[in-house]
Amino acid sequence: MKSLLIKCIFGLLLLVSTAFAADLLPSWNDTAPKKAIVAFVEEVTKPGSRGFVPVEERIATFDNDGTLWAEQPMYFQQAFLLDRVKALAPQHPEWKNKQPFKAALAGDLKVVSAGGEQAWFELDIATHSGNTTDEFAQSVKDWSATAKHPLTGRLYTKMAYQPMLELLAYLRANGFKTFIVSGGDVDFMRPWTEKVYGVPPEQVIGSSIKTKFELRNGMPVLVLLSEINFIDDNAGKPIGINQYIGRRPIASFGNSDGDLQMMQWTAAGSGARFCLFVHHTDAEREWAYDRKSVDGHFDKALDEALAKGWTVVSMKDDWKTIYAGDKK
Repeated sequence: MKSLLIKCIFGLLLLVSTAFAADLLPSWNDTAPKKAIVAFVEEVTKPGSRGFVPVEERIATFDNDGTLWAEQPMYFQQAFLLDRVKALAPQHPEWKNKQPFKAALAGDLKVVSAGGEQAWFELDIATHSGNTTDEFAQSVKDWSATAKHPLTGRLYTKMAYQPMLELLAYLRANGFKTFIVSGGDVDFMRPWTEKVYGVPPEQVIGSSIKTKFELRNGMPVLVLLSEINFIDDNAGKPIGINQYIGRRPIASFGNSDGDLQMMQWTAAGSGARFCLFVHHTDAEREWAYDRKSVDGHFDKALDEALAKGWTVVSMKDDWKTIYAGDKK
């Protein structure tokens, strides 16, 4: 009788735990990816289980563009750079006849993009260097408060994926520390990630420009220079994780080939591991792209994910909704 009572109590607790997880992931369909997430979290958080992981080791890393928020028709930081060039143009009359600034001022994304990474680097440096970190952060805050996506009309900060916001909260509720590990500019992301994702600035790793300390009017400041410090993309991601976190993640989330090395680094650790890719398959509610896309190129990583049994989320099939406020 006592044994039966214990079994009943255990069964009830299991049902409550499953219902709690379901409540925390309401925008996910009850398909394989959601079940895999819940199973992994239960495995690493249940004391006594083979896969139990102490709280201090529950590290989860997330790519940003295309994983936590949209990245089409261009990376949102690129939209910021184009707007920033226009705002600063009166101080730089020479930009009217100099590429890629001339194209940026005309809103000609094709010409800017034709210049490749070097063109975007020039825009990045021109709009960053000479600013203090506080000045630049304020320009990002001002922009993000009003700038809207050209196709959806939403604020860029409202283009975060509701299922991923729920996932971040679900992991944190289970003792995980969540980090953003992005190829984007760390100075661009840190001013708004806590408000949008609940991820504080000290848990954001990204590409960076070198800075120097100086006194301006007797006040100590950090000034952005015209030189790249670190590129946090592809193989740079595990390097950044090791340098800034100091622990190997037990779970990683991405959407493109730029996240592959982060996944490989995560999966190579001992014990329970979880790797998940967001696959953009919903042309109606978002965009459908993968192997041939310039932004969010998902080719080698898709092949490896399928070969190794990592979780691949179909936005079309596995998410009830894309953005907060959308009809389910």
